Amino acid sequence: MYAKVNTPLSLHPEELDDYLSKGWFRMGQAVFTTNFLNFKNQFYSAIWLRVELNHYSPDPTFRKLLKLNSSFRVEFNKCDINQKKEDLFALYRQSVSFDASESIHQQLLGSNSNSETVYDTHEICVYDGNKLIAAGFFDIGKTAAEGISSFYHPDYKKYSLGKFLIYSKIQYCKNLGLEYFYPGYFVPGYKAFDYKLSIGTKDLHFFSFVLKKWISISQFSNDHDLFPIIQAKLKVLQAELSKHKIETKYYNYEYFQANMVHELSRYDLFDHPVFLYCNNLPKALIKPILVYNVEEGQYQLLECRSVWETFEPVNNIDTYSDHLLKTDQVYFSSKEIELIVGKLI
Repeated sequence: MYAKVNTPLSLHPEELDDYLSKGWFRMGQAVFTTNFLNFKNQFYSAIWLRVELNHYSPDPTFRKLLKLNSSFRVEFNKCDINQKKEDLFALYRQSVSFDASESIHQQLLGSNSNSETVYDTHEICVYDGNKLIAAGFFDIGKTAAEGISSFYHPDYKKYSLGKFLIYSKIQYCKNLGLEYFYPGYFVPGYKAFDYKLSIGTKDLHFFSFVLKKWISISQFSNDHDLFPIIQAKLKVLQAELSKHKIETKYYNYEYFQANMVHELSRYDLFDHPVFLYCNNLPKALIKPILVYNVEEGQYQLLECRSVWETFEPVNNIDTYSDHLLKTDQVYFSSKEIELIVGKLI
């Protein structure tokens, strides 16, 4: 599965470490993983990152930021969500171009109406005199920490407080004797997340979903950018099927992250971001679907069924949103494109 979510009733420090080591991350009071993202109907790969703290030391950029922000007061405390921080977050949210959570409460607690949390959350606050100008949150496990958010007053943008907060969290966690700091994911081809690649670079690693291990970011290549691989494989298959008069439609799948919805997570829904829909085969309501399973390195011919129909007008002819799908069975799997084609002709 490419997208999953768990909502633990409790979470021991060792359990958080284990989740993070497998490419999972916090979302409200849940913990999730995903390998693909969709921004403005364009798919990208999500590549999870971590900084190894054992050999980490402040780089020239952090030393420069320390000097730039030396007149400000920095405090670390246990997480305290209050109106002053919510007001600052609201100002920050209005100043950025990307989608941010509606509030700190929603970001950290989700739909919980109270302040109960399964995470050991800490905060960093930066003050100009008595004025709160920046803040951020991070969770601590037994040997690892995850950085949840960083935000700052728009009037102080020239101080690079976003980077300063992340660097400061990393240094704080190293001083605690932790081994790893997880800053979330970066997205190849989507520059809004590239700043994470410049923080602690010599000690930065990424998680290979296929190999199930952490690799130095210096070794990252197109071979680890999974979505373009899937896209290319399906386009080649589509062209080959067309030679045999088999019509297919290449679709983006609207509900590829449905398994990240708590109420749906137990149904193990179809979660491929793109697929080929077989148009002219005499099958049932949901016709055979072709995917490329990048984890297994195989083409797969699937029988899927609808578990919910939207009855909503289609806004994009290249996006499949008529049905929420579930895979009933895998008809056939093969690394060889000729064998997949042979099953359909």
